[in-house]
Amino acid sequence: MRILFMGTPDFAVPSLEALLEAGHEVVGVFTQPDKPKNRGMKLQPTPVKVCAQAHNVPVFQPVKLRDGTALELIQTLAPELIVVAAYGRILPDEILSAPSKGCINVHSSLLPRYRGAAPINWAILNGDQETGVTIMHMAHDLDAGDIIAQTVTPIDPNESAEMLYTRLAQIGGALLVETVAQIVDGTAPRTPQDSAGVTFAPMLSRELSPIDWTRPAQAIHNQVRGLLPWPTATTEAITGAPLKLFDTRVLDRHSTAAPGTVLSTGKEGIDVACGDGTVLRILELQAVGKKRMKAADYLRGNPIPLKG
Repeated sequence: MRILFMGTPDFAVPSLEALLEAGHEVVGVFTQPDKPKNRGMKLQPTPVKVCAQAHNVPVFQPVKLRDGTALELIQTLAPELIVVAAYGRILPDEILSAPSKGCINVHSSLLPRYRGAAPINWAILNGDQETGVTIMHMAHDLDAGDIIAQTVTPIDPNESAEMLYTRLAQIGGALLVETVAQIVDGTAPRTPQDSAGVTFAPMLSRELSPIDWTRPAQAIHNQVRGLLPWPTATTEAITGAPLKLFDTRVLDRHSTAAPGTVLSTGKEGIDVACGDGTVLRILELQAVGKKRMKAADYLRGNPIPLKG
């Protein structure tokens, strides 16, 4: 099948690779423009662009999709199907209706739950025990199209959003190939989303970072996991200076100390009292101007005095 692929970050790469490995004719790739990164602010290509160029697939990086130029290009490429995976742009209706088989999207949640920009993060922030990938027909409203296929996967209690992102990218690629095969032979189902189950996953912001130690340890653990790799959970309660937390564990112990109190420090980590008498262990952190490190390594040069 002639396919136009649209995607930008690492998440989309397994989907593009899966289509190519399955033998589909990827007539082109739309991806975001190169952006300056790192200290030198040198323009860096998107991961999808790098992948496409490695496979000699034509790459297009339109700045706008609504000025008619993008539609003309798509009509010239003449895809039968457009596949979108984390492209980062909203497609206008004239593009959605351009290919004969329509447009489908690889979405990293079990729709209708978590429509929006950050479904992986919000699944962990909310303490969900499972999530998955949905392949859907694209419609005018964001993430509201009919469902074609879904794959469910459990979320490990200590899995971060960063880890889950990588897993779901692979799951999405595998599910996409199965779904496109159904579209080719005309057996792909269309299941309207249940409006009663709709929830949203808005973009993340640094306002989510500060830790409230009066919350239960499990909620804080979910916050740490869910905000990786950005914006990360932060606290000043431990040392009086800002710390970013990268890895934690909920301990099976009770504390009567005030939330935010450091209970113990050592090679195992830093144990902190949380709400409802629960305790959280910090395993990995980062101080301002320092590298990310194990809590035990941090303690060697930065001992934390215990109260009482």
